[in-house]
Amino acid sequence: MVRLEIAGNLPPAGSSVEESQKYTRWLATHHYENFSVATFLLPRALRQHFYNIYAYCRWSDDLADEVGSPEAALELLDWWEEELCRCYAGNSTHPVFIALRETIRRFDIPQSPFSDLLKAFRSDQTVTRYPNWESVIDYCRYSANPVGCLVLYLGEYRDTERQTLSGYTCTALQLANFWQDVSRDLEKGRIYIPLDMLSAYGLTEADIIERRFDERYAGLMRDLIARTRDLFDRGMPLTRMVSRNLRIDIQLFSHGGLAVLDAIESVRYNTLQQRPHLSGAKKLRLIGRAVGTHLFSRTA
Repeated sequence: MVRLEIAGNLPPAGSSVEESQKYTRWLATHHYENFSVATFLLPRALRQHFYNIYAYCRWSDDLADEVGSPEAALELLDWWEEELCRCYAGNSTHPVFIALRETIRRFDIPQSPFSDLLKAFRSDQTVTRYPNWESVIDYCRYSANPVGCLVLYLGEYRDTERQTLSGYTCTALQLANFWQDVSRDLEKGRIYIPLDMLSAYGLTEADIIERRFDERYAGLMRDLIARTRDLFDRGMPLTRMVSRNLRIDIQLFSHGGLAVLDAIESVRYNTLQQRPHLSGAKKLRLIGRAVGTHLFSRTA
C-alpha cells in the first residue's frame, strides 16, 4: 500500500469506534481550515458526522491524486470501493469506515453518493479533456454534487427539490475551483475548460498548455465566470429551505466560491500564469460574516 500523509495518524485496522472517530476528527481539523470553521458553526451533535464524511472524501481524493500513477490510483480506488461495500455490509475494518458506518446508520445514507465520488476520481485517471460545457457539468455531477447530497442527508433532507438546488451550488463551487486552478491542473496534464469554448474564443489546447494569456483568454474566462455565477444564483434559494445551522454553512461556502470568482477578476482573468487566492483578510471577513449571521439568528 502506498504511504500517504493522511495515513500518518491512522489507528490499526479493527480499531474501536472511539479511536476511529478521533482519527477522522484529527484529519478534518488539521487539513482544511474552512471545513473546521464550517463545522464549528454546526450543532455539536453533527460535527463528528461531518468529520467522518470529510475523511472518506479526503481519502478518496488522495488515493486518486497523490500516488503518482494512474494505474496505481485506479487499483487503490477499486480497493477503496471494496471497503465501502464492506462498510455497507457491516464488516469493514478500516478506521475511516468504522467511523463512517455510525453516520450511515444514524442518517440512513444510501451508498450511491459515496460511489459517485469514486466515479469522478476514476475519470480523472483517464480523461483529461472535456469537449463541451455539458461534459464538464456531467463530471461535476459526480465530483461535487454527491458532497451536497451527503450534507443534506445529515440535515435529514431527502427531497428532490433541495437536492437539485444543492447540485447547482456544488457544481458552481467545483467550476470556481477549476477556473482558479487552471495553471495547477496543467501541471497534472488536465484541462477542464470545454474545448468548444476554447475554439469559440479563437484558442487552442496549445495556447493553454503554453500559457499564452491575452484578451481571447480573458474573454473566455469572463464567460465561464458568468455561467458559474448563474449557477450560484440558482442554488441560493436552498439557504431558505434548510435549518439555520446548515444555512450558515451553505452561505459560507457559497460566498467563498463567489469570492474566488472575484479573485480571478482581480487578476484580470490571468489564471494561466498564476493562481488567484483569497487573502487572509478576505477569509476573515467571510468567516466573520458567517459567524455574525449565526449569532444574530440565534438572538433574533
